[in-house]
Amino acid sequence: MAVAGLLALHCAGPVAPQVRPGIDVLLADSLHLVRGRRVGILTNQTGVDHAGRDDLSRLLGAGVRVTAIFSPEHGFRGTVDVENIGHGVDSATGLPVYSLYGATRAPSPEMLAQVDVLLVDLQDIGTRTYTYVSTALLALRAATAAGVATVVLDRPNPLGGIQVQGPVLDTALASFIGMLAVPLRHGMTLGELVRLGNQSLAIRGPLTVVPVAGWRRDVWFDATALPWVRPSPNMPDLESATHYPGIVIFEATNLSVGRGTPVAFQVVGAPWLDAAGVAGDLATVPGVAVTDTLVTPTDPTDAKYGGVTVPAVRFRVTDRGPYDPVALAVRLFAAIQTRHPTALEVDTLGLDRRLGSASLRRALRRGLPLDSLLASWEPDLERFHALRAGHLLYH
Repeated sequence: MAVAGLLALHCAGPVAPQVRPGIDVLLADSLHLVRGRRVGILTNQTGVDHAGRDDLSRLLGAGVRVTAIFSPEHGFRGTVDVENIGHGVDSATGLPVYSLYGATRAPSPEMLAQVDVLLVDLQDIGTRTYTYVSTALLALRAATAAGVATVVLDRPNPLGGIQVQGPVLDTALASFIGMLAVPLRHGMTLGELVRLGNQSLAIRGPLTVVPVAGWRRDVWFDATALPWVRPSPNMPDLESATHYPGIVIFEATNLSVGRGTPVAFQVVGAPWLDAAGVAGDLATVPGVAVTDTLVTPTDPTDAKYGGVTVPAVRFRVTDRGPYDPVALAVRLFAAIQTRHPTALEVDTLGLDRRLGSASLRRALRRGLPLDSLLASWEPDLERFHALRAGHLLYH
């Protein structure tokens, strides 16, 4: 077998036969949760069954009385990438679509007036900074206040559920891009995170999680046989999702992360970047190949270098086991700051919120070894392992 074939098999990991997301499980054996009740659904384009059929069609086809649709960041169809999304009407069904990424981030009592049960079906990406879990938790809180039960239709964590990496969020930095005290790479499903948040945020609402059938924590998304649906416009594939827990911190700089290219979050670039020099400075990073390349963002939603061909550092996973994308990002940030101390611009609050900690900036300012910085996160990660154990649904 060719080397590329061997590498692909090694990266894919064990195959999990008959993986079925929560929507399939609900329709197969848990319809009692919604039967005879008015149902609101918080979902987007990722709300599909194992064959790629959308939740709304499947629910209506099963006779479920859906009365309202709620949508997160990027909208109900997942194609919008702006800061404020308005309400609308679903043209296929005539149902109201209430945006939870606009003037309000949580359903109002009026929006929930015709809802008895709120279904939540969103594909999380395995990284704390993704806003879907925040939307789910704010919706749970609002539903609880309105006397509405919440049911989460769970989905696999695309990055598996074993590894946890990066600093645990300093709650002083909590925001819509990180509400829970979890690491950047948390190794939990959306359903597990909502269970944790229901307790840790003292919501204590009526919550049911319909689990994924047939999924194990050691299984990555490409071994599930489920269709990959872009969770957001700039998350084209699992390769991008794998780097995202670390590369996301560069959103708070004047470096492009490849938005507007086919390799979003697989590159970091800027016109002033000595990409070959930085790649060389990184030397060997376990589990990832680091090279230099050129990218040309087209209509990037972050407005960085649209139409400009820029040098960039490129990352390709070679072995998922030892790869730590947060450690890579820390070393990359330090290398760029050292080589380009005046060209690199940083939104310090944005950086701290994405990382979940001010420790990177402090370590670089004091000249502390990066290995010491990474080691300093370990005690919190150990405590997190113990905390999350009571909320896990899968082995």
